[in-house]
Amino acid sequence: MTEKEQIRNNERYLRLLAEKFPNSNAAVTEIINLQSILSLPKGTDHFVSDLHGASSEFIHMVKNASGVIRRKVDDLYADSLSEEEKRALCALIYYPDERLEMERPQRETDGSLKQFYKTRLHQVVDVARAVTVKYTRSKVRKLIPQDYTYVIEELLHESTTEKDRATYYNAIIDAIVDSGKAEQLITAICYLIHWLAIDALHIVGDVFDRGPGAEKIMEVLCTYHNFDIQWGNHDIEWMGAAAGNLALIATVVRVSIRYVNIETLEEGYGINLLPLATFAIDTYGNDPCSAFQTKDFENNPRLKRSAALMAKMHKAISVIQFKLEGQTIQRHPEYQMQNRLLLDKIDFEHGTVRIGKQEFELTDKNLPTIDPANPYALSPEEEALMEQLARSFRKSERMQKHLHCLYQHGSLFLCHNNFLLYHAAIPMTEDGKFMEVDVCGKCVRGKALMERVDEVIRDAYYGRGKTATAADSLDYMWYLWCGYCSPLYHKDKMTTFERYFVADKEVQKEQKGAYYELANHKDTCEMILREFGIEPDKGRIINGHIPVRTIRGETPMRAEGKRFVIDGGFSKPYQEKTGIAGYTLIYNSHGIQLVEHEMFESRAEAIRSGADIHTRIQLQDFSGHRIRIRETDQGRLLQEQIDNLQQLVAAYEHGIIQEQS
Repeated sequence: MTEKEQIRNNERYLRLLAEKFPNSNAAVTEIINLQSILSLPKGTDHFVSDLHGASSEFIHMVKNASGVIRRKVDDLYADSLSEEEKRALCALIYYPDERLEMERPQRETDGSLKQFYKTRLHQVVDVARAVTVKYTRSKVRKLIPQDYTYVIEELLHESTTEKDRATYYNAIIDAIVDSGKAEQLITAICYLIHWLAIDALHIVGDVFDRGPGAEKIMEVLCTYHNFDIQWGNHDIEWMGAAAGNLALIATVVRVSIRYVNIETLEEGYGINLLPLATFAIDTYGNDPCSAFQTKDFENNPRLKRSAALMAKMHKAISVIQFKLEGQTIQRHPEYQMQNRLLLDKIDFEHGTVRIGKQEFELTDKNLPTIDPANPYALSPEEEALMEQLARSFRKSERMQKHLHCLYQHGSLFLCHNNFLLYHAAIPMTEDGKFMEVDVCGKCVRGKALMERVDEVIRDAYYGRGKTATAADSLDYMWYLWCGYCSPLYHKDKMTTFERYFVADKEVQKEQKGAYYELANHKDTCEMILREFGIEPDKGRIINGHIPVRTIRGETPMRAEGKRFVIDGGFSKPYQEKTGIAGYTLIYNSHGIQLVEHEMFESRAEAIRSGADIHTRIQLQDFSGHRIRIRETDQGRLLQEQIDNLQQLVAAYEHGIIQEQS
């Protein structure tokens, strides 16, 4: 095909492109700009998973870029600053508003405030310059607060070594301090450092549950400059609840109470739990609800004040959850979860329950709201309670805002720069083949399964009241939370009922699906990568979901380096299993680093003394070859733009499209 024929085939698009680049000079200028971007080192990707409401730890991790900023400070001031001075500088960069507020009174008293401002401005500009080297001026400019664009650009790009330019640079610093704007500029530059130290943040599932600050994490993410999330089962639980699934609303409330995390519901999202408390007191007034004592991982003062009430609320919502789950299973025999219908297996006379072929004594026999003749029916009081809770979830503006953010930036899986990201599993059979799964009437497997599930999740939210399938899609959100063939769970059962009502530990066990063992083998991972169109020799899989028990010698690197499991226990409830406080996988222009985090003391201590999350590099896979943007997914998109612009220039030269002045 000749060049003219190619232009004619693409003429409609080229004419649209010509509206933005109306002549050859404009197109050529943009080609030069894009080609120069291709030669820059790639930005830094940070991958984390299973945050589970650990807001203080997550926010600090974002502010310190998983230790990257501290390492920049060490490189810049290896011999010129003491350890204490480096810690103070890092504390300022991480928490500029709070640290300046702390420093100001003493500096005003001893008369050193102006010199302090000048020193800190020089230092934060040095660090900012170190993290901007990978980016174009245009990209940096977009992240600078508009009021300070000119001044910060001058500071970042002025020479401090050439005598005349250094004089000019110092004059800018002096003028900033004399104008009373030093603190505003320091703060703006510190936030610029945060944003540029992490070019893209990837959350491989599970923002919600366990810890007390999921809504705070979501507030950060909803304003973050560049992030994506691959939904986890705990995210789907909350997404389904916010979309109106009653079984998941009950589950969200139950899990929140179990981990003494009702602040997220009540204060974070404005969910009114008073009706539940009233119902629980009326129903279980003299019942100690011993099996429902809540777990305190955060030394929560509320638990100490109201442990008895919390246990009653916990039991009340648990029974409601089991009823609503039973209704869902009865509506959908295709889920093949009839073995989870346990309320109708209770022998109320003898206080036992039949699970499989065995009878087990109930540890709690006081079940006044269950009608033996119709065990899955809600009582009138339970129905009224669930209507109130559903209304609270639906009317919570903040919850709905966060839900929309999860849909806008989320997906079930992501292919990114030869990484395949998904939270838990690709359901597989024991013989290593992709499992065929019925997803709302369509039988799919492998990549098609993940795409179909993603489609159903979106239909559950966007299709509410609009599509005939929306109700089934909303029910399927519950299946994704706990179903065997769910790519977000993939265990034979979720034994919540057994953990509350049966003492036998064997019956409480949950059997993992075949994927979790098979994916520890290189050939399985290569098969999965091929399925998703990624070259097996270059690709890697990143999962979360299953905590890595570092304390037992487990490693996050599996399948001869083809798969990383990066659930390291950000949230305190998991840290007794993992022995650490989370992982960050960092992929920059030099290669891959796996960073292991130790326990974080507190935000207050980080501000006061510069205490940091101590990190240890567990894996470093660097080569001598520095990765450029042209070798990334972004680079391939930019090259397509260059090719189209070059075709537009040719169209101008051939007179197929007329240039405009």
